[in-house]
Amino acid sequence: MEQTVEQKLKALYELQNIHTKIDKIRQVRGELPMEVSDLEDDVAGLETRIQKIKSELDELEDSIVNRKNTIKEAQNLIKKYDTQLKEVKNNREYDALTKEIEIQGLDIQVSEKKIKEHGFEINSKTEIYEAALAELEGRRKDLEVKKSELDVITGETEIEEQELIKKGEQAETQIEERLLTAYTRLRRNANNGLAVVTIDRDSCSGCFNQIPPQRQLDIRQRKKIIVCEHCGRILVDEALTHEVAEA
Repeated sequence: MEQTVEQKLKALYELQNIHTKIDKIRQVRGELPMEVSDLEDDVAGLETRIQKIKSELDELEDSIVNRKNTIKEAQNLIKKYDTQLKEVKNNREYDALTKEIEIQGLDIQVSEKKIKEHGFEINSKTEIYEAALAELEGRRKDLEVKKSELDVITGETEIEEQELIKKGEQAETQIEERLLTAYTRLRRNANNGLAVVTIDRDSCSGCFNQIPPQRQLDIRQRKKIIVCEHCGRILVDEALTHEVAEA
């Protein structure tokens, strides 16, 4: 059985009421869900950064150990070549051993320089690492507080919200697809989520532009669906809102 225009308007206004209540519940949460999500991203990012710095520090420590081993090996070789120098029998052997000692000496100098450079890097990265750890601790505490706040608010409103969502889904089945599509589009484009509005002081309560007297009369007669010429919202008369509330 096809609905009358009045029935369609009442169904649309009732759906708007349900969605407005859901919007208000979500407004109570405010920016908390977004803040929690941002903090979770911050924590994950810091954890990744800290792990990277830790790996770099471990690599530098390993490099220092390797360089120290290189120095020991070079020192042992120098001692060995020094002993051999005492037993050389010609200039060619002497020059070759001297060259080897010189090479090992250069290796020691390079390794010592690298150890010093790595030491500076370790000091610098350790400061960054400790600062990141402190920042991570702060972010985790902030996240814990925000999550707790969100859990409290969600716990207080979740049941009501779910009931309203189900009620809204049921109400949508009472509205023809063409009207529901238009309603959804209007809600999506409106900052306050209002697609169906009343006349308030001879004006559209959605955009506050004045509505001509004849148009107000047409709205009260409920013979056709009328939208605001300025914002496109669906307009209903005040009496209809009372009838929906009392139904």
